[in-house]
Amino acid sequence: MKAKSQPPPHTPPPPRAGSPRPGSGAAAAEEAPRFPAGDGDAPASDAPAGGGDGCTSEPGPGGLTPASAAAAAGDGLGRPLGPTPSQSRFQVDLVAEGSGRGPPDEVERASKPPGDDASGKGGEEAKGRFRVNFVDPSAGDEGPGEPGGGGPEGCNVSFQNGGDTVLSEGSLHSGSGGHHHYYYDTHTNTYYLRTFGHNTIDAVPRIDFYRQTASGLGEKLLRPSLAELHDEPDKELFEDGYANGEEGTPTGEATSAYAADSKGVVKFGWIKGVLVRCMLNIWGVMLFIRLSWIVGQAGIGLAVLVIAMATVVTTITGLSTSAIATNGFVRGGGAYYLISRSLGPEFGGAIGLIFAFANAVAVAMYVVGFAETVVELLKEHGAIMLDEMNDIRIIGAITIVILLGISVAGMEWEAKAQIVLLVILLIAIADFIIGTFIPFESKKPKGFFGYKAEIFSENFGPDFRDDETFFSVFAIFFPAATGILAGANISGDLADPQSAIPKGTLLAILITTVVYIGIAVSVGACVVRDATGSLNDTIVHELTNCTTAACKLNFDFSSCQKTECPYGLMNNFQVMSMVSGFAPLISAGIFSATLSSALASLVSAPKIFQALCKDNIYPGFLMFAKGYGKNNEPLRGYLLTFLIALGFILIAELNVIAPIISNFFLASYALINFSVFHASLAKSPGWRPAFKYYNMWVSLVGAILCCIVMFVINWWAALLTYVIVLGLYIYVTYKKPDVNWGSSTQALTYLNALQHAVRLTGVEDHVKNFRPQCLVMSGAPNSRPALLHLVHAFTKNVGLMICGHIHMGPRRQAMKELSSDLARYQRWLIKNKMKAFYAPVQAEDLRDGAQYLMQAAGLGRMRPNTLVLGFKKDWQSADMNEVDTYINLLHDAFDIQYGVVVIRMREGLDISHLQGQEELLSSQEKSPVTKDIIVNVDYSKKTEVVTSKPVSEKSPIHKEEEDDGKTPTQPLLKKDPKGPSAPLNLTDQRLLDASSQFQKKQGKNNIDVWWLFDDGGLTLLIPYLLTTKKKWKDCKIRVFIGGKINRIDHDRRAMATLLSKFRIDFSDIMVLGDINTKPKKENIAAFEEMIEPFRLHEDDKEQDVADKMKEDEPWRITDNEIELYKTKSYRQIRLNELLKEHSGTANLIVMSLPVARKSAVSSALYMAWIEALSKDLPPILLVRGNHQSVLTFYS
Repeated sequence: MKAKSQPPPHTPPPPRAGSPRPGSGAAAAEEAPRFPAGDGDAPASDAPAGGGDGCTSEPGPGGLTPASAAAAAGDGLGRPLGPTPSQSRFQVDLVAEGSGRGPPDEVERASKPPGDDASGKGGEEAKGRFRVNFVDPSAGDEGPGEPGGGGPEGCNVSFQNGGDTVLSEGSLHSGSGGHHHYYYDTHTNTYYLRTFGHNTIDAVPRIDFYRQTASGLGEKLLRPSLAELHDEPDKELFEDGYANGEEGTPTGEATSAYAADSKGVVKFGWIKGVLVRCMLNIWGVMLFIRLSWIVGQAGIGLAVLVIAMATVVTTITGLSTSAIATNGFVRGGGAYYLISRSLGPEFGGAIGLIFAFANAVAVAMYVVGFAETVVELLKEHGAIMLDEMNDIRIIGAITIVILLGISVAGMEWEAKAQIVLLVILLIAIADFIIGTFIPFESKKPKGFFGYKAEIFSENFGPDFRDDETFFSVFAIFFPAATGILAGANISGDLADPQSAIPKGTLLAILITTVVYIGIAVSVGACVVRDATGSLNDTIVHELTNCTTAACKLNFDFSSCQKTECPYGLMNNFQVMSMVSGFAPLISAGIFSATLSSALASLVSAPKIFQALCKDNIYPGFLMFAKGYGKNNEPLRGYLLTFLIALGFILIAELNVIAPIISNFFLASYALINFSVFHASLAKSPGWRPAFKYYNMWVSLVGAILCCIVMFVINWWAALLTYVIVLGLYIYVTYKKPDVNWGSSTQALTYLNALQHAVRLTGVEDHVKNFRPQCLVMSGAPNSRPALLHLVHAFTKNVGLMICGHIHMGPRRQAMKELSSDLARYQRWLIKNKMKAFYAPVQAEDLRDGAQYLMQAAGLGRMRPNTLVLGFKKDWQSADMNEVDTYINLLHDAFDIQYGVVVIRMREGLDISHLQGQEELLSSQEKSPVTKDIIVNVDYSKKTEVVTSKPVSEKSPIHKEEEDDGKTPTQPLLKKDPKGPSAPLNLTDQRLLDASSQFQKKQGKNNIDVWWLFDDGGLTLLIPYLLTTKKKWKDCKIRVFIGGKINRIDHDRRAMATLLSKFRIDFSDIMVLGDINTKPKKENIAAFEEMIEPFRLHEDDKEQDVADKMKEDEPWRITDNEIELYKTKSYRQIRLNELLKEHSGTANLIVMSLPVARKSAVSSALYMAWIEALSKDLPPILLVRGNHQSVLTFYS
């Protein structure tokens, strides 16, 4: 429905209150609905951009027609585009509404994506997802989007809803009696309209949301995110024309150029692309020059069995190939693509390389087969050029050059050549079939008598000669059945690989098998095994002792039993030529079979190799990934294949190469079958092939059969193939290519992990199997590397390690950071070879976050049992509420029955302030998402100002640090960073050196264990686990215990007995008899000076003032408390003196953590004890288990 109309002479009323402003609140419920574009989009208008003569538009991605910016701002004369339709039917809020608020050029600018300078570019919605489709009202009867009449009448907006035309009601303000007609079109990207009659930005399902990239198939679109639908509207949602810095879809210009390019691309259907190729590749030279010999050796019965067995293997593989090929969109790369996307890059990379190589060498095999036939003909006519071997080389080289020319000319030429060759091949087969019905008298001495029951019955059973066996005959025939992947190998050149590969491959197997069996039976029923070729052997009068079929047919070939005859199934490879109606046609068939197979392999090898190189699994081969022309032809791959094939043609000794090639193909078949079994076993929800006629167990049998056949054909070639595949598999696994294809290996890993985790929950914990499972309060993992490396040293391959990171900003910002941090920091852990998990949570404060983690982290039995945190080094200058929170973390851990480990290093642990400056600079230089980084940093600075809490620089409390915007896998700060960053001061340099000290080998030194209190044995278990690791294995454990002076020997012996029962090696045990001696006066004075600022001094204050102060600041130390715990305070000071005396040079000290009674000992005093105990020492672990045994001496 179309009608010409004039634009109204006046501007429309401004938008009603509450109607959404484009670009100002993408998440409002009343905001623009986003309607999908489908595949039936109208072609773009070719009207010129700008000007006053009609509607401007440019083709957008996938042939869509976005509005031009000029049209969005108004018509060609700068007037606005017309009114808002009535609210009673549906709301259309166009970008043109901007004219009610500001000048058109502002709206135009707002509607452009960054980098879109031309005035005629699409006025896209800020996300780059939806566009307005303008239709020229003066186009008369022409369809929407087609070029039509011009004039200054302005543009209509066309929308269709399921084919219904929706007319807007009376408020169209048509000044000249014309009407605007609004069609709502579900196939067009549009602005703010209602979905199902409701004003919403929720999008209806459509294919373009599920595409991976913009391609010739259509355009990748982004559906509204959950945040856009769910969050409160954000005033600054659209920044620089994108929401949250997301990239839009490709610009209209780029995609239209791509669409224009794709017009020249040649795509094949299932017959031309798959069926023809597979049939040509399967029918090889074997059909004409070996099949008759196989029938002679094995007999008709076993020959049919040989063909059937080969067909079983290829049919199972065909079914498996069909299943994989229909489980999603298939790109170029054939067998390599199918295997790599199913089993992952390791198997895919191994098979891709040998399969491409096998195809390249197969070219040489087929060409040599062709050249040998030509040389035979030359020999018959006495036209040998040099000698047989060199003639084969010369003819082979000329042939492959011609084949290369056909291939490089393009896939269309190659496909035409294949059709011609197939026709010749079919004529040759027909020639043979016709010949069997015309028995010439002249052919009888050569053993051909036509269809005779006597010959059929005689030839039905086997007659193996010359050491041949059933399996040797099978090995000779099987390569004739291969070639079933010829169609799949050019999957990238098929119009619809998902339907073409199953149909073409399976039909080709059926047709070729029927022909093989038909020819085997017919040749077996017509020709005897031995014939002399001499007319003199005709029987004149009946012989009594002659029982062969030939005798019954009046020929006596008994002399062949003594001497070898030149004719018959057993002796003459050219039986089919002899039987055929016109012999030269069989020679033409042989030429056709060899050349078509050579051509198919010559095309397959570069295509597979190109796909392999594009995935960059072997970085050295990247140069072969480049394609040329419309079809992305791998010209470099063609040249490489040509050189490999030429090399093998010049060797001309292909009897050695042939079995290896057959085995390479079989290895590919085995893995394709195994892929289907593996994917079915993994039960991945993504494994749902459209082709249903497969079975996982049948595929497994197919894989096993392929492996057996490899050994039957040639055992040493099979072993060589296994070694090569295994070597390539190990190489790719070691290199770990950075790809994620959702392989069944991943799915099965997940399934196994899930099953084992569930099984583990049914098993009660046992002390023998106790493992320290650590929840490390690390903040961002790369901010405290020393903490992580030390814990990793005793949990690696032993126990669980979870890095807890508590985000304490405003909830909305923290939630955004959580999702981005999760992937980024997990990657950082993997890159730094840490076997650990990253667990971020959002919480109001540190204590809540730690409680969430301690209660909820882990899964089943794999839950943390030990809390690890760094010592709060700057507690004396920090806000004491933070110190209170820190101490309460320890109390909470003990409440939840966790063990606790506090790690202190003299230099500190937190290096985030050092990383921030350098990595920010480097990430701004390298990273394309600089904008995000700056936003994050600005935000984090803002929160510091807002919260205005002096958060510890060295503490494990993770505030919104500046390094949150770093690139994900930056290494630790180098000692001499290049670039503009300032040189480090001495303190920072020491801190940086200390942060990597646990990554180095620890040398022959001591780990001193001060096991003063029995906590269940965790204090002893951790140092033992450390010494089992390579970096710590040279360290000796020294154990220090407290005791009485008069019982030192007794205590030492008792401890030695205990340790030996625990089977823990130690180098020395020291009993400290002077542990309760009063510490030095200066140390006591220093302690009292340290706690002075945190004392309450209630004795000097009024009672109510003191009570009020204690209530407001519960961390303060009362006079009563100091008196009550004087002995314990002195013990910590004394222990520090002993530690300096005995363990000042140790690599690591592991010591029992003092425990303070909850609500009896103030936070400040407990913190002071830990400070006094651990200051000025080598790295120290203060450990306290949960007082349940973690060591046992029972077996």
